[in-house]
Amino acid sequence: MRNNISEDLLQFIEASPSMFHVVANFKKELLAAGFQEIKENDNFQVVANKNYFVTRNDSSIIAFKIPSDTNNLNYKIVASHSDAPSFKIKPNYYLERNGFTCLNVEPYGGVLMATWFDRPLSLAGRVFIKEDDQVKSLLFAYPQPLFTIPSLAIHLNREANTNNALNPQNHLLPILSQNHLGFIEELIAETLKRKLEDIVEFELFLYPVSKGYFWGAENEFISARQLDDLQSAYSSFQAFMKSDNQSEVTVFTCFDNEEVGSQTRQGAASSFLKETLEKISFTLGYVGIKHYQVLARSLLVSADNAHGMHPNYSDKSDPSNQVKLNQGIVIKYNANQSYTTDGLTASIFKSYCELADVPFQNYTNRSDLRGGGTLGSISLSQVSIPSLDIGLAQWAMHSINESAGVLDTNYLYQALLKFYQLPLMIDGTNFKITEKKIGS
Repeated sequence: MRNNISEDLLQFIEASPSMFHVVANFKKELLAAGFQEIKENDNFQVVANKNYFVTRNDSSIIAFKIPSDTNNLNYKIVASHSDAPSFKIKPNYYLERNGFTCLNVEPYGGVLMATWFDRPLSLAGRVFIKEDDQVKSLLFAYPQPLFTIPSLAIHLNREANTNNALNPQNHLLPILSQNHLGFIEELIAETLKRKLEDIVEFELFLYPVSKGYFWGAENEFISARQLDDLQSAYSSFQAFMKSDNQSEVTVFTCFDNEEVGSQTRQGAASSFLKETLEKISFTLGYVGIKHYQVLARSLLVSADNAHGMHPNYSDKSDPSNQVKLNQGIVIKYNANQSYTTDGLTASIFKSYCELADVPFQNYTNRSDLRGGGTLGSISLSQVSIPSLDIGLAQWAMHSINESAGVLDTNYLYQALLKFYQLPLMIDGTNFKITEKKIGS
């Protein structure tokens, strides 16, 4: 059952051990396809029938295609995120513990901590290096195991399977060596082929070096790190790249820091998307009130994975909205608007799924379980656009090794390809999809 896009997804994840690598790999594909990079501190100029992208902090990216016809502008936006729960190295990171050197780290995001025990771990992120008369940021990823976090034997903790409270400061520090200090800096310098004294700073995270894989009687499942949210991000990026729409501005966005609340300069709660859309509109002549008219006829799809019904914990799912792996795209609903989906936006997206011949499922949390905020609701705090939240069903969200359905990767790709390609006209609470591609 394994398909090409799921195989490509595993290769992308393998090459993207940090949010910085995620954006760098997207950027590499965009440049190869002829997209032009716009720096935020440069003059922002776009023209019809050209493609562009802009990054922030090297960990968030917005790519967009300007159509040949800009007379009745609107935006088609899909948002995802580049980060995943992990452990980040602290300053002054060496800790000597009873003759062993451990790494002092802290959790990044809602880590499912128990899954990090007894795994081959290494480091990835970015390093700031002095070069000539300036300091440059370089990607860093060490592909071999450097650490592990050994679990405590059950003989020494008889409650390990019944009541095992974990303290990240005491129990989750990776072991590096027996009194070998200075190794990390030396490793960075050697790997990057730079002098040790040229290292200024770094932002490094733990990641598991084990590769993703297919499994199941028919290879119908996929397991890997970072499926939340790279399964959605990669699928939407490929749909964006393959699409051809000559009457709408199509936009791919991938934000950093979703796992820690998005309240950063490069997060979904920042002005990054708002300012970029304003710059596009203003450059194309949609100034002032005209820009807000453009937003009113646009659509934002927040693509972030969802909790699939777990066969061993089915009571954790809503009794009448149990979404399953390999059974289609998940459309998320919440009465208190943790998810932004409403009747209009759900109707629009379901129409695109039907045009793509792609199945979809409805998701809600149990009424006694609180849902978190999403990229959709967070983005709307900055820019008001009709919006909905979707995702793909997965198990073990925030684990070091998450699982999802192979078919769903392609389902999302096909649905978003239709979304990007077929023009949408929104008039208040009415809409129309043009079923023939403009320009085809």
